[in-house]
Amino acid sequence: MPSTFFTPATKIGLSISVATGLYAISYGALGVAAGLNIWQIAALSLLMFTGGSQFAFIGVIAGGGSPGAAFGAATLLGVRNAVYGMQVKSMIRPRGLKKLLAVQLTIDESTATAAGQGDPAEQKRGFWVAGIGVYLLWNIFTIVGALLGDAMGDPKTWGLDGAAVAAFLGLLWPRLKSSEPIAVASVCALVTVLAVPLVPPGVPILVAAIVAGVWGYFGRGPSDEGLEPDIKPRGTREELA
Repeated sequence: MPSTFFTPATKIGLSISVATGLYAISYGALGVAAGLNIWQIAALSLLMFTGGSQFAFIGVIAGGGSPGAAFGAATLLGVRNAVYGMQVKSMIRPRGLKKLLAVQLTIDESTATAAGQGDPAEQKRGFWVAGIGVYLLWNIFTIVGALLGDAMGDPKTWGLDGAAVAAFLGLLWPRLKSSEPIAVASVCALVTVLAVPLVPPGVPILVAAIVAGVWGYFGRGPSDEGLEPDIKPRGTREELA
């Protein structure tokens, strides 16, 4: 393997792949706790492949929501990947079948790794290394987590029946970096609590998402706030300037 492969973008992509892949162990275990079987859990990682949406999906299912409500919640969270896609297309300019592969691999980690590079070649290398690395390890450790969760028996014995919600909150918390996101999260949390006794399980999160969407549409905050990748690798354009 040529030494030029191990560039800064490659190293960042590989490190992010390992860290993110290991986190899939918790997703697999929580999927079992939510009542899904191993094949269903694996299919979500293979096809949906976006951590926040997957945790939202199993969180709704664990709360007794319908598959339709779970799908709606996961879809709303996945909208940000479409926004990333426009940025990724301009950076790596995929052609032919690579376009289809790039669509599947456009997530927080791959977008952040690419956007953090100043050289076009490094942007492409970072995107593909992070995207493919995360995809492979996420799916492998999803199975590992599902098998471990299945071996534990009754998830309520271990307190895993409420862990999906806790994991989702863990993903959300780092994104609350200014007063407006904190205010939006607080209002949506209040709306969710008020809606729980009034609507079927799984619907409160959709109501909260609508409230957040209306706030974002009529709000006047920075246009680039809230859709940035969760990870900001070292070596961004600002640091290189």
